[in-house]
Amino acid sequence: MSCLSKILVLFFILFTLAAAGKKKSPNIIFIMSDDHTSQAIGAYGGRLSGLELTPNIDKLAAEGIRFENAFCNNSICTPSRASIISGQYSQTNGVLDLDIALPEEKQYLPKELKKLGYSTAVIGKWHLHIEPTAFDYYKVLPGQGKYFNPTFHEKGKGDYPNNKVKSEGHSTDVITDLAIDYIKNLDKSKPFFLMQHYKAPHDFFEYAPRYEDFLADTEIPEPASLYYQPNWGSEGTRGKNDNLREYIGTSVSNRHFYRNYNQHYNGDTLQGLDATHQAYQKYLKAYLRCVKGVDDNLGRLFAFLKEEGLWENTVILYTGDQGMMLGEHDLQDKRWMYDETMRMPFIVHYPEMIERGQVTDLLINNTDFAPTMIELAGGETPEYMQGKSFINTLQGEDETDWRTSTYYRYWMHIIHHYVPAHFGIRTKDYKLMFFYGKHYLPESEFKNHYWATQYYGIEKETPHTWEFYDLKNDPEELNNRYNDPRYKEIIAQLKKELKTQREELNETDENYPEIKAIIDKHWND
Repeated sequence: MSCLSKILVLFFILFTLAAAGKKKSPNIIFIMSDDHTSQAIGAYGGRLSGLELTPNIDKLAAEGIRFENAFCNNSICTPSRASIISGQYSQTNGVLDLDIALPEEKQYLPKELKKLGYSTAVIGKWHLHIEPTAFDYYKVLPGQGKYFNPTFHEKGKGDYPNNKVKSEGHSTDVITDLAIDYIKNLDKSKPFFLMQHYKAPHDFFEYAPRYEDFLADTEIPEPASLYYQPNWGSEGTRGKNDNLREYIGTSVSNRHFYRNYNQHYNGDTLQGLDATHQAYQKYLKAYLRCVKGVDDNLGRLFAFLKEEGLWENTVILYTGDQGMMLGEHDLQDKRWMYDETMRMPFIVHYPEMIERGQVTDLLINNTDFAPTMIELAGGETPEYMQGKSFINTLQGEDETDWRTSTYYRYWMHIIHHYVPAHFGIRTKDYKLMFFYGKHYLPESEFKNHYWATQYYGIEKETPHTWEFYDLKNDPEELNNRYNDPRYKEIIAQLKKELKTQREELNETDENYPEIKAIIDKHWND
C-alpha cells in the first residue's frame, strides 16, 4: 500500500470514529392539547386524581420532569399559541386576542430549528389565522376545526387556503394517525421537530362514542367554590353589592343570565343546587371523556416511538395551551388569571438528559418554551425572544438570574365568556391582579364590530378594582386580601415589580390612552 493510500485510510478511520462519537441532535415532539388543565392530569394530584384519567401522561411525568409552576401569559388559544411560537409577549408579537394572526415572519420557533438542521412540521390545531409557511410540512385544522371527520389544510395540496383535504374519524384519533404516518415516512438522517396539537378537550366536548360509558357511574368530585365563596373576588368580578353577579363570568349554575351550563345541559328544567350539580356532572364527564381520548392516543404514539427505536433520543414535551375552569368559582372556560386557567400542565421526557421522577417549582411561562427547545436542539436563545431557556433545570442544575414573578394579561373584555380585561403578576406565594374593565379598541371603532352584535354590553366598562391572594395560605384563591392591612407592604412590593415588568415587556399601554388613564387613576387605590 502506498504512503498516500495509508494516509487516506487513516483519514477515513479517524473521520468514521469522529462521526460515530458525535451525538445526533434529539428529535423533538411538542404535544399540546386544547384547554387540558393540570386539574385533569393524575400526576398533578387534586380532586380528580383518583379517576384514572391519564395513565400515559402520568407515566411520562414519572419518567421525566413535571413543572408545578408553568403559566401562560394570556389564557386564551391564539395569544398563548403565538407566545409559544414567537417566544414573545402579546404587545411585542402583536397577537392580543383571538382574531389577530401571527405574521409569517414571527413564526420564529420552526425557523430557528430549521437553521439547526431540523425538518419541521405541525399537525392538528394551529389557530393562528395564517398559513404556517415556516414549517417544512403542515396539516392543520381550519380555525377550531371539527371533532368528527375533520377537514385539514395540507401543504402540497394546492394554494392556501384552498388546500383542503378530508378525513374520517374522531379528530384525536385522526391527528395521532397523521403524526405517526408523518414520522414513519421521514428521512431519519436528520432530526425532526413535530408540533402535534389536539383539538380536544375544547368545548363543546364531543368525545368518541367508545367513551360513552367512561365515568358513567362515577360521581365526579366537585369544588366547594362552585357553591360557596363569600370572600372571593371584587367589584371588578362581582359588581358593587354583587350587582354584576348575573353578568360577569359564564357559569356552571344558572347564575349567568345568558351563558351557563345549567341552560346548556338541563334546558332550564332544573333549578337550585340540584341544577348546578347535574350540570357540573354532565360538563365534567364530557370534558374528561375527551381527555381520556387524548391520553389513550398518546399511549399509541409512545408505543410506536418505542417500536421504531426513537424513544430514547426524542424529547417529548406535553402541555395545554392554557388551563381551564372546571367549576371553580362557579366559572367555566378560561381567560381568567386565577390559577386554574393561568396554570399550564408542562411535562418533559428525555431519557438521555432528564433523571426520572423529577418535580420542579421553577416559575416558567409559555414564552420560555421556544428558547428551551432551541437550546435542546443545540442552538442559542435569539436576542429577540423575551422568554428564557430552562435547559439547566432539565439537566438537573440550577438556573441563574431566574425570574421571581410572571406577568399575565387578558385583553378581550367581556367577549364570549363575559370576562373583564385585566392584568397582573404572580410569584410563587402571591398574586396581584388589576381589573381595568375596558376593551383596548376605542368605542367608535368597536361598536360596529361583529362582537358588538353578539354579546350584550361588551362596549361598557366594568368596575376598576384590585385583587390580591396569599397563595401559600389560600391556594384556591377564596379570600381577596387586597384591603387587609397585614399585606400592605407585600402589595406595594408587587406593584413595584408589576410596573417594572410592564415596562420591560413593552406592556405600558402608550398606544391605548383610555386604558392608560384608567390604570394611572386607580394605581394607588
